[in-house]
Amino acid sequence: MERLCGPDLPFWEANQTLHTDRPDLPECFQLSVLSWLPCVYLWAVFPIYLFCLKRNHRGYIMMSIMNRFKTVFGLLLWILCWTDLFYTFHELRQGHTQPPIYFITPLVVGMTMLLATFLIQFERLRGVQSSGVLFIFWFLSVLCAVVPFRSKILQASSQNEVTDKLRFTTFYLYFGLAVCELILCCFNEKPPLFSNVVTDPNPCPETTAGFLSTITFWWFTSLAIKGYKTPLEYKDLWSLNQRDSSKVMVPKLLQEWEKELAKAKSKENLSSQAVYSKPPPSTTNHVGGESSPEEVEVLLSNQKATHQPSFLRALIKAFGPYFLIGSAYKLMQDVITFVNPQLLRMLISFTKQKDAPDWWGYSLAFLMFFTAILQTLILHRHFQYCFVTGMNIRTAVIGAIYRKALVITNAAKRSSTVGEIVNLMSVDAQRFMDLTTFLNLLWSAPIQIMLALYFLWQNLGPSVLAGVAVMIMLIPFNAVIAMKTRAYQVEQMQYKDSRIKLMNEILNGIKVLKLYAWENSFKDKVLAIRQKELNVLRKTAYLGAVSTMAWTSAPFLVALTTFAVYVSVDENNILDAEKAFVSLSLFNILRFPLNMLPQVISGLVQASVSLKRIQRFLSHDELDPNSVDRNNTATDFSVTVVNGKFTWSKEDPPVLHNINVMVPQGSLLAVVGHVGCGKSSLISALLGEMEKLEGEISIRGSVAYVPQQAWIQNATLRDNILFGRSYDEQKYSCVLEACALTPDLEVLPGGDMTEIGEKGINLSGGQRQRVSLARALYSDTDVYLLDDPLSAVDAHVAKHIFDNLIGPEGVLKGKTRILVTHGISFLPQVDNIMVIVDGRMSEMGSYQELLSQNGAFAEFLRNYALEDIVEEEDATEESIDEEEMFPEDTLSNHTDMVDNEPVINEAKRNFRRQISIISGDVENPKGRSVRRHGCSQRKHSDQPEKKKPQEMQKLIQAETAETGRVKSKVYLEYAKAVGVLLSVFICFLYGCQSAAAIGGNIWLSQWTNDASTNQTKENVHMRVGVYAALGITQGILVMISSFTLAMGNIGAARKLHFNLLTNKFHTPQSFFDTTPLGRIINRFSKDIYIIDEALPSTVLMFLATFFVSLSTMIVIVSSTPIFAVVIVPLAFVYVFVQRFYVATSRQLKRLESVSRSPIYSHFSETVTGSSVIRAYGRHSAFVVMSDIKVDENQKSYYPGIVSNRWLGVRIEFIGNCMVLFAALFAVTGKENLNPGLVGLSVSYALQVTMSLNWMVRMTSELESNIVAVERVKEYSETKTEAPWEVEDKKPSPEWPAEGNVEFHDYSVRYREGLDLVLKNLSLSVKGGEKIGIVGRTGAGKSSMTLCLFRLLEAAAGEITIDGVKISELGLHDLRSRLTIIPQEPVLFSGTLKMNLDPFEKYSDEELWSALQQSHLHKFVSNQPAKLELECSEGGENLSVGQRQLVCLARALLRKTRILILDEATAAVDLETDDLIQSTIRTQFEDCTVFTIAHRLNTILDYTRVLVLDKGQIAEFDTPANLLSQKGIFYGMAKDAGLTQ
Repeated sequence: MERLCGPDLPFWEANQTLHTDRPDLPECFQLSVLSWLPCVYLWAVFPIYLFCLKRNHRGYIMMSIMNRFKTVFGLLLWILCWTDLFYTFHELRQGHTQPPIYFITPLVVGMTMLLATFLIQFERLRGVQSSGVLFIFWFLSVLCAVVPFRSKILQASSQNEVTDKLRFTTFYLYFGLAVCELILCCFNEKPPLFSNVVTDPNPCPETTAGFLSTITFWWFTSLAIKGYKTPLEYKDLWSLNQRDSSKVMVPKLLQEWEKELAKAKSKENLSSQAVYSKPPPSTTNHVGGESSPEEVEVLLSNQKATHQPSFLRALIKAFGPYFLIGSAYKLMQDVITFVNPQLLRMLISFTKQKDAPDWWGYSLAFLMFFTAILQTLILHRHFQYCFVTGMNIRTAVIGAIYRKALVITNAAKRSSTVGEIVNLMSVDAQRFMDLTTFLNLLWSAPIQIMLALYFLWQNLGPSVLAGVAVMIMLIPFNAVIAMKTRAYQVEQMQYKDSRIKLMNEILNGIKVLKLYAWENSFKDKVLAIRQKELNVLRKTAYLGAVSTMAWTSAPFLVALTTFAVYVSVDENNILDAEKAFVSLSLFNILRFPLNMLPQVISGLVQASVSLKRIQRFLSHDELDPNSVDRNNTATDFSVTVVNGKFTWSKEDPPVLHNINVMVPQGSLLAVVGHVGCGKSSLISALLGEMEKLEGEISIRGSVAYVPQQAWIQNATLRDNILFGRSYDEQKYSCVLEACALTPDLEVLPGGDMTEIGEKGINLSGGQRQRVSLARALYSDTDVYLLDDPLSAVDAHVAKHIFDNLIGPEGVLKGKTRILVTHGISFLPQVDNIMVIVDGRMSEMGSYQELLSQNGAFAEFLRNYALEDIVEEEDATEESIDEEEMFPEDTLSNHTDMVDNEPVINEAKRNFRRQISIISGDVENPKGRSVRRHGCSQRKHSDQPEKKKPQEMQKLIQAETAETGRVKSKVYLEYAKAVGVLLSVFICFLYGCQSAAAIGGNIWLSQWTNDASTNQTKENVHMRVGVYAALGITQGILVMISSFTLAMGNIGAARKLHFNLLTNKFHTPQSFFDTTPLGRIINRFSKDIYIIDEALPSTVLMFLATFFVSLSTMIVIVSSTPIFAVVIVPLAFVYVFVQRFYVATSRQLKRLESVSRSPIYSHFSETVTGSSVIRAYGRHSAFVVMSDIKVDENQKSYYPGIVSNRWLGVRIEFIGNCMVLFAALFAVTGKENLNPGLVGLSVSYALQVTMSLNWMVRMTSELESNIVAVERVKEYSETKTEAPWEVEDKKPSPEWPAEGNVEFHDYSVRYREGLDLVLKNLSLSVKGGEKIGIVGRTGAGKSSMTLCLFRLLEAAAGEITIDGVKISELGLHDLRSRLTIIPQEPVLFSGTLKMNLDPFEKYSDEELWSALQQSHLHKFVSNQPAKLELECSEGGENLSVGQRQLVCLARALLRKTRILILDEATAAVDLETDDLIQSTIRTQFEDCTVFTIAHRLNTILDYTRVLVLDKGQIAEFDTPANLLSQKGIFYGMAKDAGLTQ
């Protein structure tokens, strides 16, 4: 340095700088180091920055006034520096030789200013709106210029004149310009021209944010404010940045993946060539030579295994570079973390030296503050990069899986179910996303641990190893606890699932439970499962308490062992404040990486499993797009297959052999054959869905496809038909007419704009099939492939569709149609018939030709034609019987209904049941028209009711969403559920635990003060002992407090669930009619889950962080009381930020979870309909739809990430202010503070940022989770029905002995505000009478039974049974004395015995005799399990008839004097019906029987018949009298064909 500055200007003088109250840096130092620092920085960064700018071009920015100013200032600065340089030359010529530094510095600085000016312009041309590089440069320049600024003034004031006038002037000009540049750098340029920011309606401000705004996340503030004022909605969110969208991300990953696949392929080829070029086998003719092909194969398979394309490599190539930027930030942050403990050490030693100048302390305090701020900014930048990478990976993986799912072969599709593929998307993609946030810890944790150990070793020497040993011992301990907890979680999930399943059944069959008065037995079942669930929870809580203790006591135990070992190893080792508190802060740094490592590793293991699964899925075979030749123009046949041989997957035997078909343009080909002969496979082959083994297929023109099971999207009905084509009114209405959809539209609530549920849930099977046909017709293509579209619709509709659509006179005449069919009646009208037998084409020709050939087809017709003609007549006249509505199924011989389509079968049954309920008088010669009319009538009557709950539901949802801040009442409710005393006690325990912790640390500070008074030797043991005692007390208190908290929470969970359950069993039936089941189930599943699991952990974390923050305040205030003044403004800012954050983030979370499910439902829909999508060539449109849905989801996820960063920066700033003030006040009050207290208060302040941050997050979590308590509470307080038992009104045990029933002026309505259903009924029935109740639909027949059971309470009048008013009895007393056989047989999953007798009142003999009488004896005794036969959910494993008989058996067991029979409708076959009737006639001979009849023949021999009409008695007399009166009853009998 002397060579540069010359002998007169020394580089460093300790006296002038450190040991003085007015420090100053020597001129040489100022000229060299301070001037060069910014220059070195800029030149170092320049090449990298230039490279980045060259890569990213955003369009150029117009020259603005600001830009001109920046450039001019830059040039002025360059001129100033060179003025200095020339002035030096000028002096040289005058003979004043200046040292070389005066030449070098102006030259270097001048060049740098030119570089800066160049960058200003270059950035403008590249579209950079705000530059971080230049901002840091100007900031450094100003910072470095501050020192000469001060020293020049000091010099001038001490010499009373300015010696070097020119340099003095140029320097101050330089300083002023640099400050101007810095200020201008803070502002933003306009967005570049031709950028997409301008076109975007709601662009994300991040793209245009300045450097300062970006690093502090200031640009997010606008959204936070908006979210605070009103709850955020979807339209408030910013659009997704272009670079994060699926459009950019997915191709990026797929490109890399394609490369990987190609590489794997080429390697495979190479290896196979290598293997085949083996030396030829030896010429000697022994057998060994012959076996070589096998060897080749073996080698090949080995080779194959090695070259799998690696999905990991593709991911790394696509996202690695971006992620590495984040890693670089992490590295910087790791290093800076260790600066603060060193500064703390200097601060403590500063307080020890009484004569040290004050400015040392202040500069240390500010240095601490700046490093903390720097650390915060860098850390959050790193998080931002990691989270965005995670988000991009999720987008890309979902996109890749979606695109793949559309093209995989059928064989591949079979190997993984839809659920599994959806899991790939939801669970596995999510795992990658979670891992990326922690991935950097893999290398950063070891670095942090090494650094911390190094500094600790410097501090305390080898005794550190004792502390580290304790830490390492805790790792397996925590791991074991984690394993255990996971096992418990799995167990608890099982209990939870079984509880929800049971609840689901109970709520579905709640009416039956009420009628049978079985609530208590089922309530006990639920509570038993709940008890098991809570027991597991309790075990988890024990474990949790232990692990919390380990986690809280770890730093203390480590410190204790280290210090104890340190002082006892060597007499001369003295524990002073520096050593103790610096070590403590280092141990605190160590704690995080040590605890995170196990988590990261388990995350890695999970992610690697996911990686394999995704890789396997993405490597599946794809369909060959060229298997069908689509551009054949040579022939006049529109579909040709030559020698076709097809299979579903290469491993399976072929399904279709030597198929030769030529379909002329515009003809109609029918394909017939038995079930499973390969008709549908032929259609699939034509679509290119099957593997083509040999042969040629060509199709001329576009294709429309109607699959056997209609595929309906979750969209409006119109969208389902248009399927992406534009809307043409005339064509559309013509299509609807042809497909017989017009009458259906009148019925649907929104016409063709009705939203269709998933899988077409709110359409009947026939409607779905017709919509599918309409889609094909609307697409207006050249070739139509129709796979048995007529089997799902009624006979007359099928006829209509064939005539108007498919047949020779239909809309499609002139198009090529291939129709797979079972309906023989249509065959004479088709052009050609192709008969398939066992995958081979047996014959082909027109109807007449095939008949005359007398081959397989003729045989086929002879078997079926006769039946078919009979069935045709049936369709018009006979009664509705099992197969009547679907006559064309006859061909299929019923087998395919049973085998392939249980779903449709069930649907048909339900459909038929509804219809017969509607027509009320089924046996009607005008069968068809009534049926059609009935359909609409029934649906109309349902609709208003259905609509109401929907509107209500919307209201309710909106209500719960907008609660904004949670009322404090809810917290009180929860505290009450925990127990008020217990709540107070828990808080008290937490207070004690914090007190113990503070006590321990204060004791430590006292101990370190021994060092300064030299009393260390005497009381080492006492010091160590008390320190240990305080620490252990803290540990035990932590355990007790977290355990009491868990017990309290579990108690609350039990109480809340119990109240909810009890209330739901006591709720009147009307509540269940108006509330969707899903909503009640949700309370039992999701909300109870939150109360069980999420809430306790949140409360625990909240209390812990709250008390840590509180104790920090206490410690700092007690050591420097003036700190209290600062707390108030900081607390104000804290609460302010917290309120903004909580309001916004809560809403963002909701939006994110709402927008997430559509991704998965759309995906599973696509997978099931992939063949339809491909047939219509809509592949790319669906990919776009999926991408949009993913982007919508990420659009709400991204602000969620940023909101956490935004919060972090702000809260940590508050924490850093605390550090600053704690240090400042320690410096100001250093006269009366001992070093121990300084160490204590500053090390506490350094710790506080983390807990402040977590406290806000936990408040937010607590607010979102406590809502569950509110929701459960809301449903535990709904209105209840009358009490189950009234003590003083208990009936006598044998009541009702006679069975007399009387109605007195009885009226009833379903719910408040609705019309009366029964009006002023008065009738009396003697014991033992048999009464039939008939009437049209809606006459109030079923309501009468509900009244007897008091499911409906009287609006006026009363009912008496044997002289007892039923309105005064308890509900259970009443309901258990009546017997009902309900219309819908409801069974619960459990044993048959449980279904017959849930209270176990009866002996097995009684059960068997009841089964004997109800004709179930044979069936049950044939079962291996006998009475313990397991019934599945809803009794699915019994036929409907058997279920009905089980209900009969229940009635026989009860055998009370009054039986109500709500006659089962067409769901039951006639045989079962006769069984039930005959049993009732014999077994219930002397009982009063009320039968609600649908078939009049069953009640013609009853004592009397009651005819209801519009809720009033129309006729009431013996059947014979009624028939002779020629009234309503006669009319019904006539319709039913019972009388002439």
